[in-house]
Amino acid sequence: MEVLRPQLIKIGGRIYRKNPIQEQTYQHEEDDEDFYQGFMECAEEPCDAYEVVQTQQGFRCTVKAPSLLYKHIVGKRGDTRKKLEVETKTSISIPKPGQEGEIVITGQHRSGVISARTRIDVLLLTFRRKQPFTHFLAFFLNEVEVQERFLKFQEEVLEKCSMDHGVDGTIFQNPKKLHLTIGMLVLLSEQEIQQTCEMLQQCKEEFIDNICRGKPLEVEMAGIEYMNDDPGMVDVLYAKVHMKDGSNRLQELVDRVLERFQASGLIVKEWNSVKLHATVMNTLFRKDPNAEGRYNLYTADGKYFFKERESFDGRNVLKVPN
Repeated sequence: MEVLRPQLIKIGGRIYRKNPIQEQTYQHEEDDEDFYQGFMECAEEPCDAYEVVQTQQGFRCTVKAPSLLYKHIVGKRGDTRKKLEVETKTSISIPKPGQEGEIVITGQHRSGVISARTRIDVLLLTFRRKQPFTHFLAFFLNEVEVQERFLKFQEEVLEKCSMDHGVDGTIFQNPKKLHLTIGMLVLLSEQEIQQTCEMLQQCKEEFIDNICRGKPLEVEMAGIEYMNDDPGMVDVLYAKVHMKDGSNRLQELVDRVLERFQASGLIVKEWNSVKLHATVMNTLFRKDPNAEGRYNLYTADGKYFFKERESFDGRNVLKVPN
């Protein structure tokens, strides 16, 4: 592809440069090697980011990854792995499908091993983002008083707004599942689930207990807001949450938990602060009452999109006392 000397086109007395564009689609897993060809050249290759061990045969580096993602490193007919090995002059050993273990990279040159490791990390991160969410970090708000007030709000909305477009009982949150979301996760193995539990315990010992000062944090839900710009086309309506003492301790706590999980790679960094909210209406529930992010799918560049949802008119809902 000649990017430095693009084709020139004359239109109406002016000269335009025709830039080459390569469109990529991800409809099938078999297209993984096409993604590799178009993307790996953009991967940065840090010099000292990984632990590389020198052996009698050369150099060695290992990568921990869930077995569900092995196929993306192998590629169709092994093409992705072969291309990696040829370009980095390394040998890459991958456990068999269904077997947990480590991906082992060996080579005569340290730079080649590091290059292979970098490219494998890019592949793992990219295809992890394409997986649907499996877990989420949250505080549950399932106290009896909260549930009762929520049910009263739901009753009033259905009584006053049921004729508004898209408003029906299926899009309300289950009162037993009211919660404050900290972050969404993709955990693809028992090891990653255990790692999450251990990290939460570390957070508790290192800063949560100190922030809470030995007592439960008392919060209140007051006011509702919507996620998008048009109140006539709403997908998510949520209740706002505040500390009763007026402090920002809850915000500090969740932001530090988010930062810890982002640093570990278990949560993809998309924002620097948690938007505290308790979802009360969500159009995802119209298709699936248990859809906590199930239809939130990531594209290859890390952006997410929503599937199968019908917005509702929230203008009158916002006027209902809450």
